Amino acid sequence: MRIVQADISRLDEVTPLFIKYREFYGQLPKPEASRRFLEDRLKNDQAIILVAEDEDTGKVLGFCQFIPSFSALTLSPSWVLKGIYVIEEARRQLVADRMINQAKVMARAQGIKRMTVMTGEDNITAHGLYRSLGFSADSEFHYFALKL
Repeated sequence: MRIVQADISRLDEVTPLFIKYREFYGQLPKPEASRRFLEDRLKNDQAIILVAEDEDTGKVLGFCQFIPSFSALTLSPSWVLKGIYVIEEARRQLVADRMINQAKVMARAQGIKRMTVMTGEDNITAHGLYRSLGFSADSEFHYFALKL
């Protein structure tokens, strides 16, 4: 397995996985809007998208998307994991682990001081994954959202 950073040339490979990720969270597929969303993120350097691919076939096994951010409290840059998906036949093969570990290496090299992620309360599998990779639940702050 190889982990590579996606650019615009990988858009057609990443978009179907992005759609599956959205569907997992109960969203409609919206293929054209999903593709445009990813294209805008990549064209405007607003996301770091990593792709896991089979070294022999080149088949995409998964993707993860980090959004650069900043912390006013630590006065430092951070990355927010805003999407990760592994195709069903590649699950339990450490694909997600390898993508996140590669992201950690890249982030450290760029001086990023913190990575954050949020996931559903009931996504126990993801909770275990993130804990195993060194993430810890934040007991200091609560996350709130406002739909506009």
